[in-house]
Amino acid sequence: MVRPTRLTVAKNDILAALESAPQRVFSPAQLAGILSENREFWRLPQRTTVVDFIGFLEKQGKLKEAVFKSKNYDREIARYSWGEASIYEFAQSLMSKGYLSHGTAVALHGLNDLLPTSVYVNVEQSVKPVPKGGLTQHGIDLAFSRAQRQSNMTYEFEKWSVTVINGKHTSALGVEKMLGPSNESLMVTNLERTLIDIVVRPSYAGGVFQILEAYRSARERMSTNRLLATLKKLDYVYPYHQAIGFLMDRAGYDSKRYSLLRQPGLEHDFYLTHGMKNPEYSSAWRIYYPKGI
Repeated sequence: MVRPTRLTVAKNDILAALESAPQRVFSPAQLAGILSENREFWRLPQRTTVVDFIGFLEKQGKLKEAVFKSKNYDREIARYSWGEASIYEFAQSLMSKGYLSHGTAVALHGLNDLLPTSVYVNVEQSVKPVPKGGLTQHGIDLAFSRAQRQSNMTYEFEKWSVTVINGKHTSALGVEKMLGPSNESLMVTNLERTLIDIVVRPSYAGGVFQILEAYRSARERMSTNRLLATLKKLDYVYPYHQAIGFLMDRAGYDSKRYSLLRQPGLEHDFYLTHGMKNPEYSSAWRIYYPKGI
């Protein structure tokens, strides 16, 4: 008769620990931590490795491996779910200090009815020095004449792509805990921060036409005062208030609301997005925008 292993003897306690864990997605290091913390209580010998532990959980429990691959960086990241987990939980786990943003936040806030296949995780940069010199029209024209830079740190998993964005340092301004579609706990930019982010980086939300639809959907839910307070704290060099005011105007907001976006001033011509060919011009907002919007 084969003598049971210590893992088998402790099976009920081990599975109970995973069931009661506050998360459903784990990195290999987190599983190693669980093993280390409970090794004495479970009476597991030192020769029981994390590989043994993971293999046991896969065979005897509900542990499932998911491998995210980055072609650009020739890198793989393994994550393990206890039972089923959403792509949002997986994506959030890839970067411990990241949060869901841009087009993903648009979807989670219910601002469109698209079925996304891309997920965006924002990992903030370190604090950068304030750029020297003032804003000039020539500088704006030059910057927005070119295509906007995009992150190439993308990981593929099944039908999904997860893009990691190195965003501006904000100390997680406007990032809140919310429940996802599977009742999972997620860290996501709130409505007002999301509406700002997608104006700053339109390509991460499907482009300006999709952004206009998001503004329409948010019309009855968005706080203009909160958006303005958030925008002021973000302290962007470029006059994104002009783009936001223009979109609120086009999306049918009350004039009392979008007129507040004129208060910071309309000192320069601005652009709704980068690299436009033959754009239209709104003198009311001093902004260039694509035809048809």
